[in-house]
Amino acid sequence: MTPRTLTCLVTEVEDLTPDVFRVQLEGRPEAVAHAPGQYLELRLDDETWVPFSIANAHGGDGMIELHIQHWPERENSARLRELVQVAERLTLRLPGGDCVLDPDSRRPLLLIAAGTGFAQMKAIVEAALHEDPERQVDLWWAARERRDLYLERLPREWAEGHAHFRFHAVSEVAPETPVDGERIRGHRGRIDQALAAALDDVSGHDVYLSGSPGMVYACVDVLASLGLSPSRVFSDVFAYAPRDPIVPTAGSLVREARS
Repeated sequence: MTPRTLTCLVTEVEDLTPDVFRVQLEGRPEAVAHAPGQYLELRLDDETWVPFSIANAHGGDGMIELHIQHWPERENSARLRELVQVAERLTLRLPGGDCVLDPDSRRPLLLIAAGTGFAQMKAIVEAALHEDPERQVDLWWAARERRDLYLERLPREWAEGHAHFRFHAVSEVAPETPVDGERIRGHRGRIDQALAAALDDVSGHDVYLSGSPGMVYACVDVLASLGLSPSRVFSDVFAYAPRDPIVPTAGSLVREARS
């Protein structure tokens, strides 16, 4: 899709946690069309455009959902927070990004997110479950503390309503109450460590990752040792923070382990 610039109505701003808020926007349905996994850029001023994953699959209703991490000490974050609170309309540029759900694949999905990286995975899950409710989907969502999983109820609902969907909640700090439920599992530690401990073979999966470059590549390195196919792994990180190779070979993993 060719990127386009448009103005959307701000219909709702909701605090999900003290640090994350959700913004609901509305525009012309044909103008906000996007593939699941793409992002938009929001204009702060003529020189500043800030990217955010679109947190919903395109439904033909003109709605756009964003999950925004608020960093009070960062100037652009503070300006953005003030802007969405007072503005009736926002100027956007969309869509962007090639980390999108492959419409031709029916391979099992392994979705891995940290923090507000969940927004991108939410759009992919919505589209995947709509297209094929029987498709196997494993969502891993990591945060420092369980309370930072700001929409935990949503993947719980997916797990309860879809027999082939599983939710893995990962936190570095032990939660006060256990993470449990049908097709729901809690993990303690870093996300790459949790994946290494729990998975055996990902060679048949399509893998999507959303988070910082360090988090994404740490997970890719773990999954490479479990059969990850270089042609079936996707992340926006590969475009803005590339490395060569993206997926290390078995030989390089052995050398790293010995060094």
